[in-house]
Amino acid sequence: MIDMNDITVQIGSKVLLEHATAHISSKQKVGLIGANGCGKTTLFKVIKGEIGTLTGEVSFPTGYKVVSVLQEITEPRLPIIDFVLRQDKERTFLLQSLQKAAETEIADIHERLRAINASCAQARAMSILTGLGFKQTDMNRLLSEFSGGWQMRVALAAALFTPSDILLLDEPTNHLDLEASIWLENHLKSYQGTLLLISHDKHILNALCDHILHFHDKTLTFYNGNYNIFERTHEEQQKMLARSIKKQEEQRAHLQSFIDRFRYKSTKAKQAQSRLKMLQKMSSLPSVEGKLFSYFSFPQPKTLPSPLITLENVSVGYTDVPVLKDLNLQIDADDRIALLGANGNGKSTLAKLLAGRLKAMSGIIKQSKKGQCSYFAQHQTEELPIHKSALDVIHDLLPEASETKCRNHLAMFGLNQEKALTCIQNLSGGEKSRLLFACMTCHSPSFLILDEPTNHLDIQGREALIDALNSYQGAVLLITHDITLIQLVCERLWLVKDNSCKIYDGDLDDYKNLLLETNKHKPDLKEDFSFSKKEERRKKAHIRLQTAPIRKEITSLEKEIEKLTLQKKIKITRFTSTTSSTQIINLQKDIHKIQKEIELLENRWLDLSEKLETFKE
Repeated sequence: MIDMNDITVQIGSKVLLEHATAHISSKQKVGLIGANGCGKTTLFKVIKGEIGTLTGEVSFPTGYKVVSVLQEITEPRLPIIDFVLRQDKERTFLLQSLQKAAETEIADIHERLRAINASCAQARAMSILTGLGFKQTDMNRLLSEFSGGWQMRVALAAALFTPSDILLLDEPTNHLDLEASIWLENHLKSYQGTLLLISHDKHILNALCDHILHFHDKTLTFYNGNYNIFERTHEEQQKMLARSIKKQEEQRAHLQSFIDRFRYKSTKAKQAQSRLKMLQKMSSLPSVEGKLFSYFSFPQPKTLPSPLITLENVSVGYTDVPVLKDLNLQIDADDRIALLGANGNGKSTLAKLLAGRLKAMSGIIKQSKKGQCSYFAQHQTEELPIHKSALDVIHDLLPEASETKCRNHLAMFGLNQEKALTCIQNLSGGEKSRLLFACMTCHSPSFLILDEPTNHLDIQGREALIDALNSYQGAVLLITHDITLIQLVCERLWLVKDNSCKIYDGDLDDYKNLLLETNKHKPDLKEDFSFSKKEERRKKAHIRLQTAPIRKEITSLEKEIEKLTLQKKIKITRFTSTTSSTQIINLQKDIHKIQKEIELLENRWLDLSEKLETFKE
């Protein structure tokens, strides 16, 4: 368990937590959420003992081992398998002790090695590394041979391998692809210790967490349930708080009115004095949290006929070595495509080919003459001119545009007047991502290619991106580990595998199940058992084929319901902040209309879900 009792945490002159208290029980899986910069990572450092508290303390049972991902690789010349194995300090110590142990000690050391299952350590470490995307041939490669992102995967593997009672993970999926994220999610479900997870990924918070710890306004509030339950509970609490504040304000006004009227009248002076004391003793309620509203808006392209791009027998690669061969693909003007496939299979290579960053080795590429493609890749944030402002960068891309037009374009991505003039080196990771979106869309492209666009976006930013992509009328191709983004935006799945790219005939759930099944260690099966498994797979394939149209419509309905729910949330936010009676009436009508649409879609969803269950039975 973790007990945080009356803790105050200060960094420099900034107080991050003030007399905050929270209790996390053993084996709970807790999502730590809060706005960027509130101090979530600092709280991890406090739990690890790296930073002290001004008041209170953080405690857990004696002997509990806290493990987190190493932020700095200190032994880059080690093979990655050895680096991971060394993180189990007890196993490493026992093996070293064995070399110089006295004869009377050897039996005890072997007994302890058996107790900690040391003989399986290498297989377990290799299994974790494989799950995170490393190949068998990578195991003995030195850490220094890998890029920073892959080194972070090794550090994550080391944390997962190390025996722990409390595991702290800070945005663990940021350096992973979809396949490794799915593996990690499944792996953490079976973790037997206490998990504290910082994440902006709603899917991970819903799939893994049974509690949410909300870091807000220098306090910590503990909620039962996953993120969706937190969101509903928190919204209801805020509504109740708003009603209580309104009631208290009315009570204050009533008391103050009596005081003002009668405090100087001798017959009522005592009563007025009594009410004045009541007013002074009345405790202040906490303020209602302001709605966190994040904004994205992609400029709409000109309507173009399909297809935008056609590939015929195309091969592409580097230095005369093809990565992908015989590509026969077509992208239409309104396509929404997600690329699936393990890291290293060629997803980014295909994206660069479609964006014109790579030339084809062979084959024919036909492109719409009026179509324009824009490419987003997270590494591009490192290429931004850090000593310029966001406004300067957009001015460079639109030299003939007025300053007002450039500012308006930045505002479409939530970069307001202050941020537009801020030096890029002083922008946060999320703000740099927003600037990249502004740069890539300043000429209203008809095709967006987005390679891991959510890495530095918080939950509100991700919701805003989903809404903007669903409103955008051009084509979209996504490479992302964010399952929610794929589910709510994409209609087609392409699988990059075995030096090719094909349309994937199935939905995202089918793909997740395929990955998890592939990762299982299969036992040596008898022939009759093998046959029954084949028959079972054949039956499941037949059912999938029969239910494909139903599942497709269900997925479409879920995306539409999510989209309308987000629109409703935005309308409600505007409703609570406007004072114009005309706007209030129009917003009420819009909210009512959207709610009716949601109800119709939900009824259809229920009918189809029942039909699907009948098929399965």
